[in-house]
Amino acid sequence: MDDQNKNLILATGLSMLVILGWFALFPPQDPVPPAPTATQTTAQGVAITPSAEGGTAVPTVDGQPADSRAVALGKTARVQIKTAQVEGSLSLVGGRFDDLRLLKYNVKLNDPSVKETLLSPAGGPKAYYALYGWAPAGGLDFADVPGANTPWQVESGEVLTESTPVTLKWDNGKGLIFHRTIGIDENYMFSITQTVENTTAEPIKVQPYGIVAREGEPDTIGFYILHEGVVRASDGEIQEIDYDDMPDQEADPSEGGNVDKIKVEHDGWIGFTDKYWMTTLVPTPGSPFTSVAKYTPANDVYQTDMRQPTMTVAPGTTAEATSSMFAGAKEWATISHYQNDNGVKQFVDSIDWGLFFFLTKPIFRVLHWLNAQIGNMGWSIIGLTFIIKAILFPLAYKSYSSMARMKELQPEMEKLKERAGDDRQKMQQEMMKLYKEKKVNPAAGCLPILLQIPIFFSLYKVIFVTIELRHAPFFGWIKDLSAPDPTSLLNLFGLLPWPAPDATSFLAILSIGVFPILMGITMWLQQKLNPAPTDKTQAQIFAWMPWVFMFMLGRFASGLVVYWVANNTITFIQQYSIMRIQGVKPDIFGNILGGRLKRKKAVEK
Repeated sequence: MDDQNKNLILATGLSMLVILGWFALFPPQDPVPPAPTATQTTAQGVAITPSAEGGTAVPTVDGQPADSRAVALGKTARVQIKTAQVEGSLSLVGGRFDDLRLLKYNVKLNDPSVKETLLSPAGGPKAYYALYGWAPAGGLDFADVPGANTPWQVESGEVLTESTPVTLKWDNGKGLIFHRTIGIDENYMFSITQTVENTTAEPIKVQPYGIVAREGEPDTIGFYILHEGVVRASDGEIQEIDYDDMPDQEADPSEGGNVDKIKVEHDGWIGFTDKYWMTTLVPTPGSPFTSVAKYTPANDVYQTDMRQPTMTVAPGTTAEATSSMFAGAKEWATISHYQNDNGVKQFVDSIDWGLFFFLTKPIFRVLHWLNAQIGNMGWSIIGLTFIIKAILFPLAYKSYSSMARMKELQPEMEKLKERAGDDRQKMQQEMMKLYKEKKVNPAAGCLPILLQIPIFFSLYKVIFVTIELRHAPFFGWIKDLSAPDPTSLLNLFGLLPWPAPDATSFLAILSIGVFPILMGITMWLQQKLNPAPTDKTQAQIFAWMPWVFMFMLGRFASGLVVYWVANNTITFIQQYSIMRIQGVKPDIFGNILGGRLKRKKAVEK
């Protein structure tokens, strides 16, 4: 077996190992569990209120579970929320943020009838809500401060919009008057200003806080490549905590659950992240707070707390605590604005960029810029492919030039084999001497493949986790670049009168579409730039490789397959051109027919 074939075998082996390793580490997603029916309910909603003195109280949010989300919403008086981006309502019981829908995002592709729901009320299915309050200190108790069940009154404002904030008021009847002013910007950031007026003759101590709570472990994709759960920034450090890990945190009897506390000195935030959505508590940049990730087993509540410093309020004075809450889609441009213009440090890192963040971040930024210029994410992926190939061109030129010179050495290699006979050591020595004289690197052909591996992983990560690819169309039948090609070989791409197999069917791997087939064809043509190996086993491996890859990658996101087709096409053109420049004339049609002629001659003999 000559060295060129060795290199090709090595390249093939590396590629196969990468794909097999990918499937081992990142198996296909399990289908998302169906949404609960109207008769399904959750346990009684609770929220754990922190105490400035270290204790906790567990106020009841709703007496009995509701049969549906609508019933749960109807149990409390509400203030409507309506902006260009979100709609929902604010409960006057506890002043809870527990009803929010994202108007830009459909649950199903091209079906605007149902929008994505982010927050839901306690007592209903999948309860997920945020609330603010004051924890008592000194001589106060929980009845003296507003909490999860406080009956707030609207002091000003009728509907919460971008231009009309709402102010709530509660008088505890003992000389303390509390106000809460809530605003929202044109995107997803709420502003919360809490004040307490002390009309008593004694100073008081109170601690402002914010809570995001989820009742029961939420449905997650459960894919290794994606983090879902707690995400927080703490003075320059990003931490991610999975839902499964929260019950294993240190038990704290004073907290009534398992907690992970961090004292943040200057800058930070904390909340829950899903694949595309996030609800995050954001203190005023530069201010200290205690960041708490908490699980309460008694009520199966997952919780994140923002506990601001305790305040002493003198008689006749008013204290104020300000903070923000992000509740919406993790759009890169939007959260970049909050990071760069509002001073919310590391907010862009709420997107799960992964271990290859040094590649995924720049890849996404280029892709985002191209999409802004072109207006189509599919063509932007192809444009990104051109840019990547241009950056790697010097290495590719060196690699393909080396491969071309290797082909020139084939006659001399054959002579070496004849002289060396069965002496393999002599053969290796003579070959190394020949490579050195001709300045040929036999391993150079593998370099482009090795460089493509992290790029391929990083692009897959970008396509999988960024919302900008969700429901993004290309052209024709490709309506969602984050989903597999919807066409199917098994119904001749819609010509036969039956649907393609469901994604959960064992036939799904055979249900490949147009772009996966194009990927296989472009790989096959790229392979035919070189003659087939003389060894029958090697020839069979190479013959099957493009089609194996075609089926293995056929159910990947169509955006990734578009990239692979573009990459194969550009690589073919580059390699063909460089080989011609080096004086080697690839005989593509001869290589295609060569294998058939050899097999025919073998049969005749």
